Amino acid sequence: MNVTGLDRPGDSHPPPSPGNTLARISAVDALRGSALLLILLVNISFFSSGYDFHLVDDPTRGTLDLLISGAVELLFAMKAYLLFAFLFGYSFTLQLDSAARRGAAFRPAFLRRLTGLFVLGVLHAVLLFHGDILTTYALLGLALFAVRRIEPRTALVAAAAIIGGIAVVVGIAAVLGATLVPDEAAAVDAGARSTLALGGGLGDVVLEHLRSMPAMIGGLAVQGPLAFAAFLVGLAAGKHRLLAAVPAHEDLLRRCEKVGYPVGLAGAVVFAVGGSTANLTGLMVSIVTAPFLAAAYAATWLRLFTRRPRVADVFAPAGRMALTNYLAQSLVCVLVFTGVGWGLVGRTSPAQTLLIALVIVAVQLVASAWWLRRFRYGPVEWALRAWTHRARRPN
Repeated sequence: MNVTGLDRPGDSHPPPSPGNTLARISAVDALRGSALLLILLVNISFFSSGYDFHLVDDPTRGTLDLLISGAVELLFAMKAYLLFAFLFGYSFTLQLDSAARRGAAFRPAFLRRLTGLFVLGVLHAVLLFHGDILTTYALLGLALFAVRRIEPRTALVAAAAIIGGIAVVVGIAAVLGATLVPDEAAAVDAGARSTLALGGGLGDVVLEHLRSMPAMIGGLAVQGPLAFAAFLVGLAAGKHRLLAAVPAHEDLLRRCEKVGYPVGLAGAVVFAVGGSTANLTGLMVSIVTAPFLAAAYAATWLRLFTRRPRVADVFAPAGRMALTNYLAQSLVCVLVFTGVGWGLVGRTSPAQTLLIALVIVAVQLVASAWWLRRFRYGPVEWALRAWTHRARRPN
């Protein structure tokens, strides 16, 4: 059962064409696995330095470092989690249909799953990564369940209204002169302290995560509504079975690319040049344009995966156990960067940090394929299913 958008659906689309069912599932799993790569490329900077969480640059970085960091902001920031949120909403519709076909009660299992997801998120935020998204998914999942009967067109209109409303609020704040970093010198000092804390032992790391919680919760004022808007788009796509027949929607995917890339990249340039999330004007532009670029990425990947099944086969296993891989990415980064392990925090350049991210993903692609040749689910997916269904099932 998949209602998180982070693990593989236990039930696929009703198979009108059995011969193509595995190809369809593989394309969706591969999209989720590809999104994992983008998630890590964005998140790893928060492990490698304490400055990023305070929305300031490490003062020791040179021009090349800033260009590389800016490229990551431009291409991936505020796009990666939108893909996951879209898949959350899409997978939700599959589970509703599956429960209806089996005549099973959906609500109790769904609520138990959200509870399990919330607990995992809290542990993740405290022990591994203060930028956790699982708790947000769990809370917003309740709202998604409440609007499960919404019509696809209404869902899209609501998503657009949410995005537009958040952009207007941020834009007004920018006009009024508000800023997310009122004292840059103080933020730089805070970044230095955070870097030092992350270089300490487990207790220091946990305390730093706890100190960061208020800022993280504040950031959800923007990230939360945007994620829910992506849920609604995924819900609409799921009700139309968009990913069940990707080739049949070739024209739609091409339009997503033709519109999404120029609009999304133009907004991303403003976002990156303006200082990313620290600049409210750049943030406002990105709120409006990031969904276009995320949609273009998804369209390109889906077209690639349906035309090149072997490429999809590389990424699909990681997507099938995405929840396990998401948590494993944080665990590995803690071991690599904090004082719990190698203590590389503040000691790697952005280029080296990205190389570490690519190595982690490469290992996960291989490890996921190895694991799923032996087991049906990833270990965390299996545990969450056991909690959801109140029964231990063989993996």
